[in-house]
Amino acid sequence: MKVIIMGCSRVGARLAELLYRDGHQVTILDVKAESFRRLQQDFGGTALLGSGMDEAVLRRAGIETADAFITATQGDNRNIMAAQVARHIFNVPRVVCRIYDPLRRDLYSELGLETISSTTIVAQMIKEELTG
Repeated sequence: MKVIIMGCSRVGARLAELLYRDGHQVTILDVKAESFRRLQQDFGGTALLGSGMDEAVLRRAGIETADAFITATQGDNRNIMAAQVARHIFNVPRVVCRIYDPLRRDLYSELGLETISSTTIVAQMIKEELTG
């Protein structure tokens, strides 16, 4: 599977490494070159400097033939915008959008975006650990 990840955050870098190890073709984008330091030295995917909201950057990343696009920056607005570009302009078959705000997650899920709220997931895990 050809996957593009926007955001070399801790989550983005970890996801890129996991997918690469599973044999997927991975390109990870970030606007800051120093963010790529989060990737392990043996990461064999592509690290590309640029914004995941820039259509030219997305084309360089190969979005026109991508099977999946994941947004993993720390900004909900950037993630939502880039997810919509991938879905509606480039027709990427699978788009997953990381959202911090649970209310936004619910709203954008209703609009058809696949969203994950790390805030909701972590809160649920802590509750289960505490009460489980």
